[in-house]
Amino acid sequence: MSKKILFMGTPDYATKIFEEILNNSYEIVGLFTQPDKPIGRKQLITPPHTKQFCLDNNLNIPIFQPEKLKNNDEAKKQIEDLNPDFIIVAAYGQILPKEILDIAPCINLHASLLPNYRGASPIQESLLNADTYAGVTSMLMEEGLDSGDILGLKYFKIPFEMEVAELFSELSSIAAKLTIETLDNFEKINPKKQNEAEVSFCKKIKKEYGEIIFDDAKKVYQKYKAYSYWPGIYLKSGLKLKDISFVESNSINNEGEILLIEDSSIIVACKKGSIKIGRLQAPSKKEVSAIDYIRGQRITLGNVLI
Repeated sequence: MSKKILFMGTPDYATKIFEEILNNSYEIVGLFTQPDKPIGRKQLITPPHTKQFCLDNNLNIPIFQPEKLKNNDEAKKQIEDLNPDFIIVAAYGQILPKEILDIAPCINLHASLLPNYRGASPIQESLLNADTYAGVTSMLMEEGLDSGDILGLKYFKIPFEMEVAELFSELSSIAAKLTIETLDNFEKINPKKQNEAEVSFCKKIKKEYGEIIFDDAKKVYQKYKAYSYWPGIYLKSGLKLKDISFVESNSINNEGEILLIEDSSIIVACKKGSIKIGRLQAPSKKEVSAIDYIRGQRITLGNVLI
């Protein structure tokens, strides 16, 4: 008889894990995800990625979207009625209260090598810090923030030019495989305590985190890779910098000076090092090539990009 899984997850990272469970010998008895939200300029009410996947594939799986789980007797009863053998959690977006953790073993697929990067933005944090490796931890959940015992780990080496969307995709594939390995071997796994001396945390990303100055080329590039999906990186003026490549980190320059104009991009100086910028977007304007932007602004070689 197949084990019954309650799945709790929201973005595309979670959808890959959800799909992998569907394709294996487990029964998904319900999906808990975040409420539909207004998205984009037109504020169209949009379902979470996991819910949309169910709708697109005509899956006959009950979907629940409570605003909150804490002190929510209705949600607790809904989960109890589903009678899951396991609760799998992947980027759900809410902390599970004790009354739900006690219903069945809760396994979280956290996109870091715990105890590093407990919290909301581990994938971006690994890029910000130019980590050599990224990975996923399957963890037996408890009341603390990502502090539960480790059930399994998978990791890989991050290519230098990999940006956040690609890293999300890679880690979701790894997490999907790790989920099945953890479920298949759950009875044999000896959970390991996290080393509290090595704990680090990461916060929910805010829009203002994307503001940069041309101080260090490597740091600017790391920030671009981490925030290229959202919020992007931009100067104090609001000018957004897009399609960025790292050039070098040895030269000493005037911050923001245009060092070279190429066919479709510009090389811009940082105080230390330089970067290549392919596209720019001024506030309330359309994104254009860096060349078209500097021509329109009558900026040339030796001028400062502000």
